[in-house]
Amino acid sequence: MQTHTLSRLWVAAQFGLIGLMIVWPAPHWARGWLSYALLLAGSALVLWVFWHNRPGNFNIVPEPRKGAHLVTTGPYRWVRHPMYVALILFMAGVAAAAHSPVQWGFWIALCVVLNFKAAMEERLLRGVWPDYSGYMRVTRRFIPGLW
Repeated sequence: MQTHTLSRLWVAAQFGLIGLMIVWPAPHWARGWLSYALLLAGSALVLWVFWHNRPGNFNIVPEPRKGAHLVTTGPYRWVRHPMYVALILFMAGVAAAAHSPVQWGFWIALCVVLNFKAAMEERLLRGVWPDYSGYMRVTRRFIPGLW
């Protein structure tokens, strides 16, 4: 097995175990199928993004990294910000598990923040990659076909 493939398998195993540790039955997490489904969906999307995109292309801040490239395939074919979508799904699972209006308020605030962050990032990406405007016309920000 090639080193590249093996390293990806180790990363997938790491995140798979983290996911299992978070959602495996525990008193405060045993809240029903909705929270588990959202946590699993968010985790699966993160793994798909990591599997498809090279790690050096990621950046926690909206500014594009030097030497980064525009990715429009894989999960980026469906939405422009799949990592944000993964975070939104995962944190919705946390809020669903908490059964707390306060948690849902935090989740809504997170969605607003991520929307503004994505808008800033897109403005910067259009300045780096002229093709980004065309990508924006055919690919939605967070919800395929809608938004």
